[in-house]
Amino acid sequence: MTAGTLAAPYTRFVVPDNAVATGTPESRGLTRDGVRLLLAQPGCVTHQAFRDLPSILRPGDVLVVNTSATLAAAVDGVRGGGRLQPVHVSAELDDGTWVVEVRRADGSGPALDAEHDEIVVLPGDLRLRLLSPMLGSRRLWRAVPLAAVDRIDYLSRFGRPISYDYLERRFPLADYQNVYATEPGSAEMASAGRPFTAELLVRLMAAGVTIAPVTLHCGVSSPELHEPPMPEQYDVPVDTARLVNSAVWAGRRVVAVGTTVVRALETVATDNGTIRPGRGWTDLVLGPGSPARVVTGLFTGLHVPEASHLLLLEAVAGPELVQAAYEAAVPEGYLWHEFGDSMLFLPGLTAT
Repeated sequence: MTAGTLAAPYTRFVVPDNAVATGTPESRGLTRDGVRLLLAQPGCVTHQAFRDLPSILRPGDVLVVNTSATLAAAVDGVRGGGRLQPVHVSAELDDGTWVVEVRRADGSGPALDAEHDEIVVLPGDLRLRLLSPMLGSRRLWRAVPLAAVDRIDYLSRFGRPISYDYLERRFPLADYQNVYATEPGSAEMASAGRPFTAELLVRLMAAGVTIAPVTLHCGVSSPELHEPPMPEQYDVPVDTARLVNSAVWAGRRVVAVGTTVVRALETVATDNGTIRPGRGWTDLVLGPGSPARVVTGLFTGLHVPEASHLLLLEAVAGPELVQAAYEAAVPEGYLWHEFGDSMLFLPGLTAT
């Protein structure tokens, strides 16, 4: 399944009005690993604390994390007539062009009136020419800076983290970084990994859990209904492939921290259920009709109804288990979005 053939997810639920995390856990008086964790296994959904992971995961499990670090990918742009509108820089393509989203002046959504060859002036007098919509969508555009510039350096000087209007205020870039993030490149945080702390990772390793890295640089999120994720750049190292394949051959679990990790691993999956090392760009979109072949467990935040991420959850855990998890989360007051609570799907085993 590719980006142009996205179906609606099976899972149905309604997010309560008060169920959005409007700030970081720390701003709510919690630690990173103090958020709640909904554990979904066949026939059993239980409520845990994220810090309890060492008693949930098992010796021999391979926990795969995404080491991409978040960029300050939002800048203010000036369009024709002096209109001040935010611009979100999603990615840089191999030919040096950028993928950008021009936002409405109030930041409430994408500005869909952008035009071919339009010039947007960014801070530092950097002029950006819009070239063409990405994959037929007028939300994201391929654009070229009209001066030689290093995207990561430029954003570190002039950018701020991408944030949305459900947040109570802007938060610093450090709040959008996972503790193991080492490779700058994501427009938005790979937020499933945010609750991990260095201490918790050490406790997991002491309990016999293996930690393995991949990198997938996240573009801007896909808020529109039925909109698939755009192509993203990934790197699955040789050593990670070896660790994952050893777990597969031994009948151990491969647990992905986030949908980004699933996308990277399943991009390099083989027909026999192992993976090969690789790097490049992936346009993979998983769903119940194209289930995961390698990943057997998944950490995730809570996604909005009909988001494309729900299809990926269903590809790993099955539609029925995902539906059961959301039906349990709603009445318990779990919090949605990047600073909210977490879920762990372990579909291959019954409750322990």
